[in-house]
Amino acid sequence: MSIYAISDLHLSLAPGIHKPMDIFGTRWYNHVQRLYDNWNRSIREEDTVIVAGDISWALKLNEARYDLDWVDSLPGHKVFFKGNHDHWWSGITKLNKMYETITFVQNDFYMAEGFVICGTRGWLTPDNDDFTEKDEKVYKRELLRLENSLSSAPAGEIIGVLHFPPVSKLISFSGFQQLFENYGVKRVLYGHIHGEENFRHIISGNHHGIEYQLISLDYLNCKPLLVQP
Repeated sequence: MSIYAISDLHLSLAPGIHKPMDIFGTRWYNHVQRLYDNWNRSIREEDTVIVAGDISWALKLNEARYDLDWVDSLPGHKVFFKGNHDHWWSGITKLNKMYETITFVQNDFYMAEGFVICGTRGWLTPDNDDFTEKDEKVYKRELLRLENSLSSAPAGEIIGVLHFPPVSKLISFSGFQQLFENYGVKRVLYGHIHGEENFRHIISGNHHGIEYQLISLDYLNCKPLLVQP
C-alpha cells in the first residue's frame, strides 16, 4: 500500500469544454491518455494518490462531474486539494458525499499508511513581483486554512501539500514555510508550475530542513510520483 502524488491534471472531458494543453509544450501531448496508462500501470486499488489541485477546467460542478468521474474510475483512493482553476469546488460537505474513492480536503487532514496528509491551495507569496493588496487577503486566508489543517492533525509524520509553490523566490521565506516548520513537517509537495523555463527556478530539495518536490503533471511527464513505497 503506497502513496503517490501528482497535480494539475487539467481535465476537460465535459461536452462543450475543450482545453487542449499541448499548446503549452510537448510534455502535454495526449496527456490524458498518457496519465491514464501510467496511473493504471503503477497504482493499485489499495494505494493512495494525492492530487494537488487544478483537476478540472470546468466552471460548474455538473460539468466537473465528467472529470471527477474519470478520476474516480482509476485505481486507488484519491485525496484532492483545491487549485486556482478549480472554480467548480464549493461546499466541502457536499463534495465529500459524492465519491467513495475521493476525499476532498479543506481545513482538515487525511490519514494514509500512518502518514498525515495536510495542506491547502496556497497563493502568491509576498515576494512575488505581481503581489497586490488583493493577493494579501487571499494569502492570509490560505495561511489560516493551512494552519487549520495542520493543527487538526493527530500525531504522526505529516506530508504537506500546496497547489501553489510555497515561495516565489528561493532567497525568500513565506508564511507557508514557517507554518510547515512550526508543525515539524519534513516533506512538502506542490504544483502549479509549468514549462521548461519555469522548471529551472523551482524550489526543490532541502530548504530549512524541509524537502520540497514539484509534482505538476508536465514536470512528472504524466506519471504519478511515488511518495511512500
